[in-house]
Amino acid sequence: MRQKDADRAVVIAVTSRAAFGSGGDDEVFGEGTAFPLLQALKRVNERLLEKNPTESLLFDVILITTDSQQQQQSSKIISSTRHYGLEVSRFCFSSEEDFMESLLKNNVQLFVSTDKNQTSQASQKGVLSALLDQQATSPPSEQLRVLFYGDTVVQADTGPTPTSRRAAQSFMAQLGEMQQRFGMLDSPLSIVLVTARGSKESWGSALRALRSHGVSVDEAYCLVGAPEGPIISLLRPHFVLSDGFVLEE
Repeated sequence: MRQKDADRAVVIAVTSRAAFGSGGDDEVFGEGTAFPLLQALKRVNERLLEKNPTESLLFDVILITTDSQQQQQSSKIISSTRHYGLEVSRFCFSSEEDFMESLLKNNVQLFVSTDKNQTSQASQKGVLSALLDQQATSPPSEQLRVLFYGDTVVQADTGPTPTSRRAAQSFMAQLGEMQQRFGMLDSPLSIVLVTARGSKESWGSALRALRSHGVSVDEAYCLVGAPEGPIISLLRPHFVLSDGFVLEE
């Protein structure tokens, strides 16, 4: 899908290693951990354009390949996206050492990977990142589910760098604006807040902080130290925003 306004696009970079698995055949790769995410992003775009054909606030997906073996099969990566009908506007092929340059050059607002080292490196450079759990229950393809960890509400002077804060707040604002395009029922975008360790007061602070940035929470859970695994399995989010994420009240 061609973006109508590049300045309004919400650019999300997903690694091809996360998007595609080792299965498949000679022509296409199998589905990877991030496959449902790519389907859900496409669905949000479709619903936005159904409401307004001139909509410019859309997800713009970049597929980035740092795996040397997959880079040798670049045509198979491109063929796989077409085969599955995925919405990818650009393909970037780079080494592990310089993939950050590709993220910064393309103004990536969220980087998604199954590699913890990659997401940590991106976060340190001020790019909002999400690490996918390869063992998690597969999320739905018809609704994008984003989970915020409210335990990461910290003071500005003790949190991540100003660049990281700005990136997080910008992404939040864009999600909130997208949310407003849809009603409460049958929305293709769901936002959930979970606080695992904090008190009810910290849960309330996180909820207010999200609202102050224009984000309406569809579901909110205060676990007060209870195990978070069961509720995460039930919610089945596509990604979790936690490490390095700051919500300022």
